[in-house]
Amino acid sequence: MTREEMAQRGWPELDVLLVTGDAYVDHPSFGAALLGRWLGAKGYRVGIVAQPAWDAPADVARLGRPRLFAGVTAGAVDSMLAHYTAFRKKRSDDAYTPGGRAGARPNRATIVYTNLVRQAFPGLPVVIGGVEASLRRASHYDFWTDKVRRSILLDSKADLLIYGMGERAILETARRLEAAANDITRTAETLRGIPGTAFAVSSLSGLLELPNAPALEALVDLPSHDAIVREPPKLMTATLALEQQVHQGTQWAVQNSGGRLVVFAPPAQPLGTEELDALYSLPFTRRAHPSYAEEVPAAGMIQFSVTSHRGCAGGCTFCSIALHQGRTIRSRSAESLEQEVRAFTTHPDWRGSVSDVGGPTANMWGARCRADHRTCRRADCLTPELCPHFVVDEAENLRLLRRLRGIEGVHHVRVASGIRYDLGRDRTSLRALITEFVGGQLKVAPEHRSDEVLRLMRKPSFQRFEEFLGLFERESRRAGKEQYIIPYLISAFPGCTDDDMRTLARWLRERGWKPRQVQCFVPTPGTVATAMYHAGIDPEGRPIPVARSDKDRLRQHHILMPDHGAPEKTVQSHARPRDKGRGAASKQRDTRRKRLG
Repeated sequence: MTREEMAQRGWPELDVLLVTGDAYVDHPSFGAALLGRWLGAKGYRVGIVAQPAWDAPADVARLGRPRLFAGVTAGAVDSMLAHYTAFRKKRSDDAYTPGGRAGARPNRATIVYTNLVRQAFPGLPVVIGGVEASLRRASHYDFWTDKVRRSILLDSKADLLIYGMGERAILETARRLEAAANDITRTAETLRGIPGTAFAVSSLSGLLELPNAPALEALVDLPSHDAIVREPPKLMTATLALEQQVHQGTQWAVQNSGGRLVVFAPPAQPLGTEELDALYSLPFTRRAHPSYAEEVPAAGMIQFSVTSHRGCAGGCTFCSIALHQGRTIRSRSAESLEQEVRAFTTHPDWRGSVSDVGGPTANMWGARCRADHRTCRRADCLTPELCPHFVVDEAENLRLLRRLRGIEGVHHVRVASGIRYDLGRDRTSLRALITEFVGGQLKVAPEHRSDEVLRLMRKPSFQRFEEFLGLFERESRRAGKEQYIIPYLISAFPGCTDDDMRTLARWLRERGWKPRQVQCFVPTPGTVATAMYHAGIDPEGRPIPVARSDKDRLRQHHILMPDHGAPEKTVQSHARPRDKGRGAASKQRDTRRKRLG
């Protein structure tokens, strides 16, 4: 982070500079730290410039010109989503900034930072990545301007875009540039064709000359940018095609954008178990950089969490995971997870609790798919019914959690990242998870009451949620525990009508629940739901109603939250100890209300 730290290591220069919109927290949940440690373990000297000033290039240049390239990321979330609410109002805080202050990164941070690097180091190769770049890699609808924008690769003028989980692609980038002796005249051709990347060419000849070039007939031709601007339904065509490209893992794709061709190489092969074990065993301090005088809120929330796996078998249309991490589950070994938790117990900040063991969802560790992804056409492994090729061992997942809880010095192990309740076929394991590893609150995502809206979301029927809720309440009471479900709910989803929202509101009233927080749908770049919002169609091309104006969106939102913006005093309570008297339980419920996620 500083010249002084470089001098302590005896580094006259860096090999790679990483510029990020997040504060530097040396934790594997932060992308810049993860990739920095990964490259460092492979012998490269890496510097990080976190949240630089963007009015001049001096801050970006403070560590000197790197020998190979600069990598740029907006941070853990899209910078526009980090700054604005679902109703385009400025957010008042940012969990990835010291002190939680808002405004430490610019709008469209990837573009701004890339331009700063260009000014600071003319001719230096620049590679963009992270969620913002990954989800904006093709033409995409931008909610904040209500326009279709072209690939961020073209808008930023970067040399290469890494999409998805970037370990393999960034390492190959470093190796290729090193082999080219940093000949900047050959940068473009040197970086073409790396799996998990997108690059620009002026004609198909620039692609077909590659050693691993695809056959022309096998190239997925996405609708052009101009065609998507003219015909919004073509955004759905392009989005579904990219979703399939990530899932099947072998296809090349190309998109014409004003005469330039953006080429999408096949996704990088996910890291295997041994590679993940090695990655997460690197010496992360799990602390924010010592130069920060204030705490970084996100760092405290995840300091002693454990990433057990990557990927999610669900293909929820509003979620970016299918397009970013993919649906293939890659899990770490139980031995690696145990080693990590044992290391927690010697950390100076350790207080005895593992806040979470999971990933995109907690109960998919060890899951595997027996289907051939090259021919699989399913958009979701879990809905409308669990795919027979998808196998998850819930009993083994339970044994893992118990093994980690049994480590000396560990008092609690939780599953704070939430679970997919529709995976719960093994009732014995599910009961044990509820009674042993829920720290009072469990996150689940029913999202809605209407089965038609749930179909558009690619979520299970509401009956599944009600069945799980009954089990959760019964098991919590049987165990004598007061525990709560934290349900995620979405208003104004594409295809949702006012009547659908009233149906959900009635169901909540019948149970005596009054949510404090409901997420109004935000059309984030790259997702299928965003294509639905922009084009007004479902994935099959059928017209659907869409609450597009802020007035319509607010009306739906207020059906569930009529006092939105005012302090809320009542929320829901789901399960309480069996041995409390009715009056005592009601009194305790009133004094221990929980916020909804």
